Amino acid sequence: MTGPAARVIADSVSSDGVRLTTIEATIHRFVLAELNTHRLFSRNSASSRAVPVAKQIARVMADPAIPVEFGGKRGGMQAGPALEGNARVAAEGAWLRARDDAVAGAQRLLDLGVHKQVANRLLEPFMWHTVIVSATDWDGFWFQRCSPLAQPEIRLAAEAMRAAMQQSAPRSCEPGEWHLPYVDGEDRAAIADPALLRKVSAARCGRVSYLNHDGQRDLDDDLRLYERFVTAQPAHASPLEHVATPAGAATVVAGNFRHWTQLRHLVLAS
Repeated sequence: MTGPAARVIADSVSSDGVRLTTIEATIHRFVLAELNTHRLFSRNSASSRAVPVAKQIARVMADPAIPVEFGGKRGGMQAGPALEGNARVAAEGAWLRARDDAVAGAQRLLDLGVHKQVANRLLEPFMWHTVIVSATDWDGFWFQRCSPLAQPEIRLAAEAMRAAMQQSAPRSCEPGEWHLPYVDGEDRAAIADPALLRKVSAARCGRVSYLNHDGQRDLDDDLRLYERFVTAQPAHASPLEHVATPAGAATVVAGNFRHWTQLRHLVLAS
């Protein structure tokens, strides 16, 4: 990748004018914590625990996440002017040597029989990371993360997300209709039952993809994954937050969305 990227997955507006947008973004893994501080977001991420170590190693070797710039050292949270010329080349070389050391360490752990949930952690600073974010309120995120004071990697991600949202036109969603990320016309033609479509959408939000981990589009696999989410003890309910229906003016806040009721709250309350 050349840098962070974003696309709108679903975009809906209720009859009382509250817009709910779901964005899939690919960001530097090392700034994920800065995205996660925004509590009005519902979010799910590709998990380091789900991907085999060998596959992660191949990814960070072929396409490592490299800092946008190497700011000069100085006191405070904002870096000084970015290194240029030979200094920039040397800094990037040091970053990639650190990547190589992390790969060697992850491979050693793998050879020792250590699970991927541990071995993959060494690779995270060098990973691109895909996250799905749904929200009705974005202004605070734009204000903080599109700022020149933000770290360049999260700023570029936020700017890509804002541009994707600005270029998207939300569809009208009436009470009883649903905001369904990752559900398209092909899915609606295959499944007539709206309740099943909600389950498919939630499963794909949890996986952050139309496709399962074998690279296949499989509705039965989606439904099985949904059942695993809701029957787990405790339930893995966060993917159900992205699937929502207009709540009407009587409900000002439902979960972290305004004027929308999330599937999570309906399922866990039943």
